[in-house]
Amino acid sequence: MKKLLIAVFLIFFLFLGFVTLRFGSALTQEGNPVPYLAAIGQYELSNNGYHEVLRTTNRIRYISEFEDKYPLGMAIEYMESLGWEFKEQIGSGLMFEKGGETITIETRQYSKHYFIWDVPREILN
Repeated sequence: MKKLLIAVFLIFFLFLGFVTLRFGSALTQEGNPVPYLAAIGQYELSNNGYHEVLRTTNRIRYISEFEDKYPLGMAIEYMESLGWEFKEQIGSGLMFEKGGETITIETRQYSKHYFIWDVPREILN
């Protein structure tokens, strides 16, 4: 029984160490890391290129994998699927246009492997 308990603790601490090494300081940069880690887990298990992290009254936040050859590509693909045309990148913002209206999608690196992007809720109505 004692060996089983030690094995369970060892597995738990190895998992905790893996999560800490994988995400490092990114764990607390956005506040509570649990929704982000849960979204990353669901993203990794799905075939979708992004996953929703949270919804507020003003925006919907998504997380995607950061790829060197196509950075921020999933955010651009998502907006184009809604009929918005990508215009340019200004800093960490992606500008889109549709029917004379212009919006900016905020993006930022979450960790070495993932980035988060915010879509205004008003465009989804």
